[in-house]
Amino acid sequence: MPFPTIPPIAGVEIATGRAGFYKHERPDLLLMRFAEGTSGAGVFTRHGVGSAPVDWCKRQLAATGGADVRALVVNAGCANSFTGKPGADAVRRVATAVGKRFDCRQRDVMMASTGVIGVILDDSKITSNLREVETRLTADGWAAAASAIMTTDTFPKGAYATALIDGVEVKIAGIAKGSGMIAPDMATMLAFVATDAAIAPAALQTLVSLYTRTTFNCVTVDGDRSTNDTLLLFATGQSGAPKISRAGDKRLADFREKLEGVLLDLAMQLVRDGEGATKFVKITVNGAESPLSARKIARTIAESPLVKTAFAGEDANWGRIVMAVGRADEPVNREKISVRFGELYAARDGLVSAEYDEAAMSAYMKNQELEVTVEVGVGKGTSTVWTCDLTKQYVAINGDYRS
Repeated sequence: MPFPTIPPIAGVEIATGRAGFYKHERPDLLLMRFAEGTSGAGVFTRHGVGSAPVDWCKRQLAATGGADVRALVVNAGCANSFTGKPGADAVRRVATAVGKRFDCRQRDVMMASTGVIGVILDDSKITSNLREVETRLTADGWAAAASAIMTTDTFPKGAYATALIDGVEVKIAGIAKGSGMIAPDMATMLAFVATDAAIAPAALQTLVSLYTRTTFNCVTVDGDRSTNDTLLLFATGQSGAPKISRAGDKRLADFREKLEGVLLDLAMQLVRDGEGATKFVKITVNGAESPLSARKIARTIAESPLVKTAFAGEDANWGRIVMAVGRADEPVNREKISVRFGELYAARDGLVSAEYDEAAMSAYMKNQELEVTVEVGVGKGTSTVWTCDLTKQYVAINGDYRS
């Protein structure tokens, strides 16, 4: 997908560089500097192992309440996960070095890493490059930033929107990386979003937590959750718009809508770039006992290898979808289950549809973008999950990942 045009966000400076975490020559280091008084908020993986940079960000945001975040350092090529105290010490040393250069506390520096799990971060590769990278800080570097954080991604991911707060225009820009190990709570991804709006940290945290549920937690590529998932949202307060202290403030109505749109755009780009993917699939479940139940059913369908390989083979094998519905272990009414591909019904009311047309189904399945809608007939709960197919290329990419 083409990278969008993203103008500078007041209060944000960006620089990229090469720290050498990859054998081949490519940018693998991102540095962002924020204006004094920038609010920060984040949502992180629920993975039981976690990573040193995730632990760092969670601890510092809790300590400061998200007030006056001054910098972000991101590296690709080393996840620094499952690395114990040595990994934590490496993160601390980087934060200390950045804090000295930017004249701020180490706790005001956010950290994120992506790459191979179980490798301790060689922090000297970052700290020895800080002086040179700092000289390249610019207000106009979003595309380079998105490229520097990529791992198996095939394209850099970005999104941009403007919103009005009390009649004043504010900007929202974001980048993300992720292609495999993508599953809810969260997706295996890094995402960094900045706005020049003035929003108090507590309100910012409410917003990022709320909209993660409807965006990044509604996409899945392979059902595997990462140790390093990080979504950070920064508000520099440089737009001139009034400062907002409550997430529910009516003056934030347009901003809330546009923020959710940016997050959803980034989340769907992760799926479109799923490792080896050839199909982008929207799965909607209606008639469930609750929205949570609908989400579980939709996710079970979306993560079924049998369903996903059928998508790859352009086979409208609706029996596999019914199988996934049943094994979600959620209340369903078998006699009312219906399955639709686009506008074409494969099954209605617990039976193969009377109008089922194999030729029409086969033609539909050749589309790159597919929609599957399932009715389970027990209530009013509904949920949508976005996913992709599972191809031989996914196996090839992950079989060769470290080598």
